[in-house]
Amino acid sequence: MELAQQTAQRIERATRKKLGEIFVDRGILSAVTVERLVGYARKKGKRFGTVLEELELVTPDELAQALAQQHNMKFLANFHRYRYSEELLRMIPAKVAIANLIFPLKLQEGKLGVAISDPTLAEVLRTIAEEHNVGVVPYVATHREIMLAIKVHYLKSAPAAASDKKNVLVVDDDQAVSQFITSSLKRKGYHVVCAADGMEAFKEIMSNRFDLVITDKEMPKLNGYAVLESLRTFPETEKIPVILITSTATVDEEATALKRGFFDFIPKPLREATLAVKVERALAMAEAY
Repeated sequence: MELAQQTAQRIERATRKKLGEIFVDRGILSAVTVERLVGYARKKGKRFGTVLEELELVTPDELAQALAQQHNMKFLANFHRYRYSEELLRMIPAKVAIANLIFPLKLQEGKLGVAISDPTLAEVLRTIAEEHNVGVVPYVATHREIMLAIKVHYLKSAPAAASDKKNVLVVDDDQAVSQFITSSLKRKGYHVVCAADGMEAFKEIMSNRFDLVITDKEMPKLNGYAVLESLRTFPETEKIPVILITSTATVDEEATALKRGFFDFIPKPLREATLAVKVERALAMAEAY
């Protein structure tokens, strides 16, 4: 039975229409543009859909609709507006929903409807199906719609009010360090939110808009590098500058941090003057970009 399923999956992948072909058929992209973008994506080591989003050549809805067509799934939008029972939400814990960007929609006749942004999450969906002894029916949605649903129904939060102040998220499990950074930045007129670990930081990022993130390297649950990776996963947050703070202040550590994508690096113990300069520089560069 398992061999037959694997064979069927291989046949399906082989006959599946390529994403670029779908956009050409819909008249959104030309064949020449697709060919060039495929080469660019390979060179950058990125998925074709990710490149399309980064270059803003297609809208999030267009990408999700194309993925749904490619994988023979239905596209879903605006489901964050509906009500969902706590029992349904418990079928996919908040951590799993956030980590995989998935959301439970309905349970009916032994089938669980799940919104996903990545149709290749077969292993995650299989685990959910086995855990609850149900069939899983995936629907494709945009990153933003799933993030909004998670924010409203799991995190129980509303969008942050507009403010002229720059919003800075400080992520550190050392309360003394967080208080030092918070006090220093508030004196400079910034609005500061603190998170005690990477998972808490991710929840804040899902619920609010930040202009800058300052994160410690070593923390429970998710470390500083994981915080950076989670931000870079989604188009809505990928351009937020992130500054790494660490007590292991070596040349190699700094080089690694910058290579991985951190905007800047601040060694401990922190100095207020250094902090102020690097924060101002990061925000100025982000605005210019």
